[in-house]
Amino acid sequence: MFRSGCLRMTSRLSRLSVANCVSTSIPKKDTHFKSSAKENGIFYNLNKVFTPRTCYTSRVKVNCWKCKRLLDREPAFFCSSCEAVQPPEEETSFFTIMDCDYTFTVDTHKLQTRYLQLQRSLHPDNFSQRSAKEQEYSESQSALVNKAYRTLLKPLSRGLYMLELEGMRLEEGTDSGADPNFLMELMEINEAVDEAQTPEEATKIGRDTKVKLAGLTDQIDAALHEGDLHAAKALLVQMKYFANIEEKVKEKLSDFM
Repeated sequence: MFRSGCLRMTSRLSRLSVANCVSTSIPKKDTHFKSSAKENGIFYNLNKVFTPRTCYTSRVKVNCWKCKRLLDREPAFFCSSCEAVQPPEEETSFFTIMDCDYTFTVDTHKLQTRYLQLQRSLHPDNFSQRSAKEQEYSESQSALVNKAYRTLLKPLSRGLYMLELEGMRLEEGTDSGADPNFLMELMEINEAVDEAQTPEEATKIGRDTKVKLAGLTDQIDAALHEGDLHAAKALLVQMKYFANIEEKVKEKLSDFM
């Protein structure tokens, strides 16, 4: 595999655009966070997050739409009094919905267990004999749980979500300021995937990419531990590129089948 030269690299940068990467749709927040996790009072210790204030907007006390009793849980999927399913609270953090610590190193086993429990209780099929309002609420709650689960399950979408909770986003065109050597490396890897002639060649690239992603995961976790959101953001940009390569390898392997 040979280096392609600056002109060729420039012509192919669009293929590496961050705009083609995975994106995460995040509910808008009323609360604005400072750019530093330390300034926000967030401190990490042994992969746990301790924060004197929650990462979502303060919840106004809400009454059950059906029996008017005060809802005593957060988030309130059901009324503890009349057991009616409640409308989703869109402003609630995905971490709260999924009962997870606000940390990059989420316990994915616990996350999956929580997801299955919620979906068993909220699935629309359970409310086919209920009122139209409860059927609507169950569908909305189930969709929100799905979105929260998908967002927190993978390191990339989880990291992007945490940045957005802190008021930071990855803008389109982020690649324009990337290190040329890094972009050249990415282009060479993409070319290697395109030119792979056997499943073994593609598999090796996939293994190497997983190693890269694992290293980036550790670096992002460390940056968030230090409250360095700008470093975390730069690392997440790299993770997006390598996540794209990982998907490309999977597509290449499927072509060999």
